[in-house]
Amino acid sequence: MPNSASISTSDRVVFEVPRTAGGHPRTIIGLLIAVAVGGATWAGVATAIHQPRDAVLASLRPAPPPRPPLVIVQDLPRLAERLDRSAASRGFMGAVLVARGDRVLFRQVYGKANYETDQPLALDSRFRLASISKQFTAAAILKLQDEGRLTIGDPVCKWIQPCPEAWAPVRIHHLLSHTSGIPDLMARGAWGLRRVTPATLDELTEDSKAFRLQFEPGSKVRYNNAGFNLAAAIVEKASGQPFDVYMRQAFFQPLGMKDTGLDLDGGNHDVIMGYANFPGGLAAQPNANTSIVAGAGAVYSTLDDLLVWQRALHRGELLTPFSYQQMLTDHSPADTPKERGREHRDWGYGIFSKRLGQQVKPSFEDRQIYHTGSWGGFRNLMLYQPEADVSVIVLSNNYHLRDQVFLIAEQAMAEALGREFPTQLDR
Repeated sequence: MPNSASISTSDRVVFEVPRTAGGHPRTIIGLLIAVAVGGATWAGVATAIHQPRDAVLASLRPAPPPRPPLVIVQDLPRLAERLDRSAASRGFMGAVLVARGDRVLFRQVYGKANYETDQPLALDSRFRLASISKQFTAAAILKLQDEGRLTIGDPVCKWIQPCPEAWAPVRIHHLLSHTSGIPDLMARGAWGLRRVTPATLDELTEDSKAFRLQFEPGSKVRYNNAGFNLAAAIVEKASGQPFDVYMRQAFFQPLGMKDTGLDLDGGNHDVIMGYANFPGGLAAQPNANTSIVAGAGAVYSTLDDLLVWQRALHRGELLTPFSYQQMLTDHSPADTPKERGREHRDWGYGIFSKRLGQQVKPSFEDRQIYHTGSWGGFRNLMLYQPEADVSVIVLSNNYHLRDQVFLIAEQAMAEALGREFPTQLDR
């Protein structure tokens, strides 16, 4: 078929994507190499899917990696000076970690975990991750694929029953790449009330069924929390476990991420208080209700647990090379427009890639794998530069520090890479 490409397992075709519908994943990082064990093609990239051998899967069972001592580290003097100055005027509150390889270059916290009770932030304080959670859900789907329980080419209707007729062309791939056409939660009426109302995955799935597709699956890319809630529901179906239980047993426990979990029940979970800047001053935001974004934003974690995750994911300890490549490939349509005059980001599965250093002055060109997160009093950014193996994690318990979090993250990345230290945004 000259106008389509397919994913196959063995000699059974499970997924076809019209080339005109945005199915053109492009490999974004040169060091990512497709696993060539057959001759199938998917959206223009010659690769093949075979069920991984037992030995391969066994090698992917993560063992808890050695954790660096949980102590303050300030080996990036420019960053330390900038953060001390900013924190003194409450221009930044939160936690920052920078690591190159296994060496921690910077680890420090600023401000309070709870200003009302005068509780200080600690190096192992738990933050809500918000949309950084999406990469965890994507990794769960890909791990289930590696285990032969599903493929990303599966129709969503294979797993969601009963299924709306309009969803017939929607594949798991579309959910993970923000190309499904299913309306996002925030595009629906009465969102202000809905966002604070607890919900189960079953209820969220039924909610999504009530809306028509906004566009042909694969034809556009539009950021979508609802797609990741549906992906989480599929994880439950394919694994036979509640979503939070599967995530704990598949990832968090094997990796020793003892301070990481999902808040699906509105419990405290020892997560710190989130805040927002209002005309009357700093205001606590106690009602985060992450159940409404169960698969899209419900994970909480700490600096060092996230470093463990970052190392395991990008060092090949969680997924096969093929699935990892799929995660980082750009799945956006070919006609995706530029963003603010610059190249558009690469839309992977639950993760993005872009030359973020172009958005600061002085600029630098290193491509970074990243995701942001904002929800109910929190603003976060997690970065990874693969060539130098540099991780940057910035977690803030103040929703309104978007620009500060971005600039701090890029300052940290630049200093760790030996680039000129940025002093301002260029957006």
